[in-house]
Amino acid sequence: MKIIKYLTVILALIVGITQCKLPDNVNPKRATSVPVETLFTNAEVALFNMIDDVNVNRNVLRLYVQYWNETTYFDESRYLMQDRQIPDNYVTRFYRDVLMDLKEAKEIVMADDLGDPTGQKNKAAILDILMAQAWLTVVDGFGDLPYTEALQSKDNTQPAYDDAAAIYDAEIANLKAAVQALGAGASWGAADVMYFGDNALWKKYGASLLLRVGMRLADVSPDKAKSAVQAALDAGVYTSEDEAGFLNYVGVVPHVNAIYNAYVVDNRKDYLPTSTIIDIMGNYDGATYDLGGQDPRIDNYFTLAPDTTIYIGAVAGLDGAQSYQLFSHFQDVFFEPTFPAMIIDYVEVEFWLAEAAQNSFPGVSGMAEEHYNNAITASILYWGGTQDEVDAYLALPGVVYDAANWREKIGVQKWLALYNRGVEAWAEWKRLDYPVLNIPEGMTYSDIPLRFVYPYNEVLQNRENYEAASTKIGGDVVSSPLFWDIYQPVN
Repeated sequence: MKIIKYLTVILALIVGITQCKLPDNVNPKRATSVPVETLFTNAEVALFNMIDDVNVNRNVLRLYVQYWNETTYFDESRYLMQDRQIPDNYVTRFYRDVLMDLKEAKEIVMADDLGDPTGQKNKAAILDILMAQAWLTVVDGFGDLPYTEALQSKDNTQPAYDDAAAIYDAEIANLKAAVQALGAGASWGAADVMYFGDNALWKKYGASLLLRVGMRLADVSPDKAKSAVQAALDAGVYTSEDEAGFLNYVGVVPHVNAIYNAYVVDNRKDYLPTSTIIDIMGNYDGATYDLGGQDPRIDNYFTLAPDTTIYIGAVAGLDGAQSYQLFSHFQDVFFEPTFPAMIIDYVEVEFWLAEAAQNSFPGVSGMAEEHYNNAITASILYWGGTQDEVDAYLALPGVVYDAANWREKIGVQKWLALYNRGVEAWAEWKRLDYPVLNIPEGMTYSDIPLRFVYPYNEVLQNRENYEAASTKIGGDVVSSPLFWDIYQPVN
């Protein structure tokens, strides 16, 4: 009876506590709203993390451009997307972790200028620049995607797909407006982990991004490309690698470099450099491109193969496992927890200007060869090379600029300079069609993806719009080129 009595008392206490009159029974320690600065920082970091990610469930683009190959598990190096639902994971993190936070932050910023209309304008412009980068990154991966009806959460769970070219037009307009609006005064301050509130650098980033996306249209819409390039040059693009868009990780988990996270935190050895890049850089037999000599960055990117005096890369796309112990590895710098992620840089700008000059775009000063050499020089020096190495490399017969074969020259050198940046390298390999990659075992060159297939869940959750989008592009297959990719890959 005493036990029953005690239980009755305890039950009464529990009931009494749960009926305490807190407002709507809300936990007073739980945040009811997220500060706008937190939304901004989270989105900024998520954008870097997604572009720099090495997890095969989310970002496999270093594999697709044959910088890397897998060791024990090799399906993703052979372009299998379905088992891990890679397209779903890739696009979800951009929409959910980047674009949704940026959209909400923009709504909060525009709702109240807090007595600082200049600061409001600057914050909004920076948000628009980041949104443009995120939107166009996913478009470059898939083509047509939900845009005008996207990011509406429960209000619209079956959004229609927008035309990829129309999304480009809209985001180029947003970028032009953003770089023009951005000026002196307050912005995001300490919440900004890239430029720490330096609006002048944000303006250069926005202009450099505008240059990139404008030039992406150079083959398919020259007039639009020229307009975007002129606006970018008027605003002022990067003039030094010091101005580039970096995220310097603090080096404490989870805020660490993606490779460190994969190799040290997860204690795995899943990736190797491929023979595709090592053979080209080493000027070895079997290379798909002949530089005429060795690239001085090879020892900045890779180690010698164990117990050898040469570099050896794994076979790209081999239908089988390859031992980590038999091949060259990544240099130690890539395993530092603080090694920065990059989303855009001065090297890219100079390659874009080389191409613009080659095609006589108005407003571009200097010759194509000058900008091409500037890009290569900046890349080699960034990776710890010397001016003597630069001079020797630029004199190699396979490196010397050739206006008659500019796509090949720029394509190969840009691919080498973009090493470890699979997202941008994949886009530019698709557009320029160089370098020639190695054909994976048992496949053809056309099996190398030109796009992700649409998220597999769309078939179940948004079938009508999915089918309309698939039909429009000629089928939801990896061989359907994006609208700006009008040339066939070189084989």
